[in-house]
Amino acid sequence: MKHIGIAACSSPGAALCYQEVIAAGLAELGNHRHPEVTMHTPSLSDYMDHLEDGKEDWEAAAGVVVDSVEKLQRAGADFAICPDNTIHEGIDLVRDRFALPFLHIAEVVAAEAKARGMSRILILGTRYTAKSSYYERALGAEGLEQVMPDPDEVSEVDRIIWEELYWRDIRPESLAYYQSVIDRHKEAGCDGVVLGCTEIPLLVTEENSSLPILDSTRLLAAAALREAIG
Repeated sequence: MKHIGIAACSSPGAALCYQEVIAAGLAELGNHRHPEVTMHTPSLSDYMDHLEDGKEDWEAAAGVVVDSVEKLQRAGADFAICPDNTIHEGIDLVRDRFALPFLHIAEVVAAEAKARGMSRILILGTRYTAKSSYYERALGAEGLEQVMPDPDEVSEVDRIIWEELYWRDIRPESLAYYQSVIDRHKEAGCDGVVLGCTEIPLLVTEENSSLPILDSTRLLAAAALREAIG
Protein backbone atom coordinates (compact mmCIF):
# COMPACT_ATOMS: atom_id res chain seq x y z
CA MET A 1 0.00 0.00 0.00
CA LYS A 2 1.04 3.58 -0.61
CA HIS A 3 1.97 5.86 2.28
CA ILE A 4 -0.51 8.78 2.63
CA GLY A 5 0.79 12.23 3.57
CA ILE A 6 -1.63 14.75 5.12
CA ALA A 7 -0.60 18.41 4.93
CA ALA A 8 -2.71 19.91 7.71
CA CYS A 9 -3.91 23.48 7.90
CA SER A 10 -6.78 23.72 10.41
CA SER A 11 -6.09 21.03 12.99
CA PRO A 12 -9.69 19.89 13.82
CA GLY A 13 -10.48 19.23 10.16
CA ALA A 14 -7.15 17.55 9.51
CA ALA A 15 -7.65 15.32 12.56
CA LEU A 16 -11.11 14.37 11.30
CA CYS A 17 -9.66 13.44 7.90
CA TYR A 18 -6.89 11.41 9.53
CA GLN A 19 -9.39 9.51 11.66
CA GLU A 20 -11.59 8.88 8.63
CA VAL A 21 -8.70 7.45 6.59
CA ILE A 22 -7.81 5.04 9.39
CA ALA A 23 -11.41 4.01 10.10
CA ALA A 24 -12.23 3.50 6.42
CA GLY A 25 -9.02 1.52 5.94
CA LEU A 26 -9.85 -0.79 8.82
CA ALA A 27 -13.38 -1.31 7.47
CA GLU A 28 -12.13 -1.95 3.93
CA LEU A 29 -9.13 -4.16 4.69
CA GLY A 30 -10.00 -5.85 7.99
CA ASN A 31 -7.61 -7.60 10.36
CA HIS A 32 -6.41 -4.28 11.86
CA ARG A 33 -4.90 -3.16 8.55
CA HIS A 34 -4.80 0.36 7.15
CA PRO A 35 -2.36 2.38 5.03
CA GLU A 36 0.57 4.14 6.62
CA VAL A 37 -0.33 7.77 7.28
CA THR A 38 1.86 10.73 8.22
CA MET A 39 0.41 14.15 9.07
CA HIS A 40 2.36 17.39 9.32
CA THR A 41 0.67 20.25 11.19
CA PRO A 42 2.33 23.68 11.18
CA SER A 43 0.96 26.44 13.37
CA LEU A 44 -2.24 27.85 11.88
CA SER A 45 -0.68 31.29 12.27
CA ASP A 46 1.85 30.33 9.59
CA TYR A 47 -1.09 30.43 7.17
CA MET A 48 -3.18 33.20 8.69
CA ASP A 49 -0.28 35.68 8.77
CA HIS A 50 -0.66 35.84 4.97
CA LEU A 51 -4.47 36.09 4.89
CA GLU A 52 -5.32 39.49 6.34
CA ASP A 53 -8.69 40.55 4.88
CA GLY A 54 -8.18 42.54 1.72
CA LYS A 55 -4.45 41.82 1.66
CA GLU A 56 -4.45 38.06 1.07
CA ASP A 57 -1.22 36.66 -0.32
CA TRP A 58 -2.39 33.22 -1.43
CA GLU A 59 0.89 32.17 -2.96
CA ALA A 60 2.76 32.87 0.28
CA ALA A 61 0.10 31.10 2.34
CA ALA A 62 0.20 28.06 0.08
CA GLY A 63 3.98 28.05 0.37
CA VAL A 64 3.36 26.61 3.85
CA VAL A 65 1.71 23.62 2.15
CA VAL A 66 4.72 23.29 -0.15
CA ASP A 67 6.94 23.04 2.94
CA SER A 68 4.59 20.50 4.53
CA VAL A 69 4.62 18.32 1.42
CA GLU A 70 8.42 18.36 1.40
CA LYS A 71 8.45 17.19 5.02
CA LEU A 72 5.93 14.46 4.18
CA GLN A 73 8.14 13.31 1.31
CA ARG A 74 11.09 13.06 3.67
CA ALA A 75 8.90 11.03 6.02
CA GLY A 76 8.29 8.54 3.21
CA ALA A 77 4.85 9.54 1.91
CA ASP A 78 4.03 8.51 -1.66
CA PHE A 79 1.40 11.20 -2.26
CA ALA A 80 -0.24 14.06 -0.37
CA ILE A 81 -3.63 15.53 0.45
CA CYS A 82 -4.60 18.76 2.20
CA PRO A 83 -7.95 18.47 4.05
CA ASP A 84 -8.53 22.22 4.13
CA ASN A 85 -10.72 23.86 1.53
CA THR A 86 -9.75 27.50 2.02
CA ILE A 87 -6.06 27.09 1.26
CA HIS A 88 -6.80 25.46 -2.10
CA GLU A 89 -7.21 28.93 -3.61
CA GLY A 90 -3.46 29.23 -3.09
CA ILE A 91 -2.65 25.61 -3.82
CA ASP A 92 -3.69 26.13 -7.43
CA LEU A 93 -0.87 28.70 -7.67
CA VAL A 94 1.88 26.44 -6.30
CA ARG A 95 0.79 22.92 -7.18
CA ASP A 96 3.67 22.46 -9.62
CA ARG A 97 6.09 22.98 -6.71
CA PHE A 98 4.82 20.01 -4.69
CA ALA A 99 7.38 17.30 -4.08
CA LEU A 100 4.67 14.60 -4.24
CA PRO A 101 1.63 13.73 -6.36
CA PHE A 102 -1.39 15.56 -4.91
CA LEU A 103 -5.13 14.87 -4.67
CA HIS A 104 -7.10 18.15 -4.96
CA ILE A 105 -10.10 18.34 -2.63
CA ALA A 106 -12.36 20.29 -5.02
CA GLU A 107 -11.61 17.93 -7.91
CA VAL A 108 -12.47 14.94 -5.71
CA VAL A 109 -15.76 16.59 -4.67
CA ALA A 110 -16.66 17.58 -8.23
CA ALA A 111 -16.11 14.04 -9.50
CA GLU A 112 -18.39 12.69 -6.77
CA ALA A 113 -21.09 15.29 -7.53
CA LYS A 114 -21.07 14.30 -11.19
CA ALA A 115 -21.16 10.59 -10.33
CA ARG A 116 -24.23 11.20 -8.16
CA GLY A 117 -26.06 13.05 -10.93
CA MET A 118 -26.02 16.48 -9.29
CA SER A 119 -25.98 19.64 -11.38
CA ARG A 120 -26.41 22.76 -9.19
CA ILE A 121 -24.24 22.70 -6.08
CA LEU A 122 -24.37 24.99 -3.03
CA ILE A 123 -20.94 25.67 -1.47
CA LEU A 124 -20.69 26.29 2.27
CA GLY A 125 -17.32 27.40 3.60
CA THR A 126 -15.29 30.27 4.97
CA ARG A 127 -15.47 33.82 3.65
CA TYR A 128 -12.23 33.08 1.80
CA THR A 129 -13.81 30.14 0.00
CA ALA A 130 -16.83 32.30 -0.88
CA LYS A 131 -14.51 34.77 -2.66
CA SER A 132 -12.43 32.09 -4.35
CA SER A 133 -12.79 30.33 -7.69
CA TYR A 134 -11.30 26.85 -7.18
CA TYR A 135 -14.67 25.11 -6.68
CA GLU A 136 -16.13 26.95 -9.64
CA ARG A 137 -13.24 25.70 -11.80
CA ALA A 138 -13.44 22.13 -10.53
CA LEU A 139 -17.22 21.91 -10.86
CA GLY A 140 -17.18 23.65 -14.22
CA ALA A 141 -14.71 21.09 -15.54
CA GLU A 142 -17.36 18.46 -14.80
CA GLY A 143 -20.18 20.53 -16.36
CA LEU A 144 -21.68 21.47 -12.98
CA GLU A 145 -22.82 24.84 -11.60
CA GLN A 146 -21.56 26.43 -8.39
CA VAL A 147 -23.93 28.41 -6.16
CA MET A 148 -22.61 30.59 -3.32
CA PRO A 149 -24.69 31.84 -0.37
CA ASP A 150 -25.71 35.49 -0.15
CA PRO A 151 -23.20 37.88 1.50
CA ASP A 152 -25.06 37.95 4.83
CA GLU A 153 -25.17 34.15 4.83
CA VAL A 154 -21.46 33.94 3.99
CA SER A 155 -20.67 36.20 6.94
CA GLU A 156 -22.61 34.14 9.47
CA VAL A 157 -21.46 30.78 8.09
CA ASP A 158 -17.88 32.05 8.38
CA ARG A 159 -18.38 33.38 11.91
CA ILE A 160 -19.73 30.04 13.11
CA ILE A 161 -16.74 28.22 11.62
CA TRP A 162 -14.09 30.41 13.24
CA GLU A 163 -15.76 31.28 16.54
CA GLU A 164 -17.46 27.95 17.26
CA LEU A 165 -16.64 24.93 15.10
CA TYR A 166 -12.87 25.49 15.11
CA TRP A 167 -13.08 25.21 18.90
CA ARG A 168 -15.48 22.22 18.69
CA ASP A 169 -18.26 24.36 20.16
CA ILE A 170 -21.37 22.75 18.67
CA ARG A 171 -24.53 24.82 19.12
CA PRO A 172 -28.11 23.85 18.14
CA GLU A 173 -28.90 27.39 17.02
CA SER A 174 -25.94 27.34 14.64
CA LEU A 175 -27.11 24.07 13.13
CA ALA A 176 -30.55 25.65 12.68
CA TYR A 177 -28.95 28.55 10.83
CA TYR A 178 -27.01 26.29 8.49
CA GLN A 179 -30.18 24.30 7.87
CA SER A 180 -32.08 27.48 6.98
CA VAL A 181 -29.42 28.39 4.39
CA ILE A 182 -29.51 24.90 2.90
CA ASP A 183 -33.33 24.88 2.84
CA ARG A 184 -33.50 28.24 1.06
CA HIS A 185 -31.09 27.16 -1.66
CA LYS A 186 -32.87 23.85 -2.08
CA GLU A 187 -36.03 25.82 -2.82
CA ALA A 188 -33.99 27.86 -5.33
CA GLY A 189 -33.02 24.74 -7.27
CA CYS A 190 -29.82 23.39 -5.73
CA ASP A 191 -29.62 19.59 -5.67
CA GLY A 192 -26.53 19.13 -3.48
CA VAL A 193 -24.46 20.98 -0.89
CA VAL A 194 -20.69 20.88 -0.43
CA LEU A 195 -19.51 21.03 3.16
CA GLY A 196 -16.57 23.08 1.94
CA CYS A 197 -14.80 23.50 5.24
CA THR A 198 -13.44 20.56 7.17
CA GLU A 199 -15.09 21.76 10.39
CA ILE A 200 -18.65 21.90 8.98
CA PRO A 201 -19.19 18.08 9.18
CA LEU A 202 -18.91 18.48 12.94
CA LEU A 203 -22.29 20.26 12.67
CA VAL A 204 -24.05 19.29 9.42
CA THR A 205 -24.67 15.65 8.49
CA GLU A 206 -26.63 13.68 5.92
CA GLU A 207 -29.27 13.07 8.58
CA ASN A 208 -29.93 16.74 9.39
CA SER A 209 -29.56 18.32 5.92
CA SER A 210 -32.47 18.75 3.50
CA LEU A 211 -30.01 18.48 0.58
CA PRO A 212 -27.70 15.53 -0.13
CA ILE A 213 -24.29 16.49 1.23
CA LEU A 214 -20.86 16.31 -0.32
CA ASP A 215 -18.64 16.05 2.75
CA SER A 216 -15.30 17.23 1.40
CA THR A 217 -13.37 15.81 4.36
CA ARG A 218 -14.69 12.28 4.06
CA LEU A 219 -14.66 12.30 0.26
CA LEU A 220 -10.99 13.28 0.28
CA ALA A 221 -10.23 10.59 2.86
CA ALA A 222 -12.00 8.00 0.72
CA ALA A 223 -10.10 9.11 -2.40
CA ALA A 224 -6.81 8.91 -0.50
CA LEU A 225 -7.66 5.41 0.68
CA ARG A 226 -8.47 4.29 -2.88
CA GLU A 227 -5.18 5.74 -4.09
CA ALA A 228 -3.30 4.04 -1.27
CA ILE A 229 -4.70 0.55 -1.71
CA GLY A 230 -4.97 0.64 -5.51
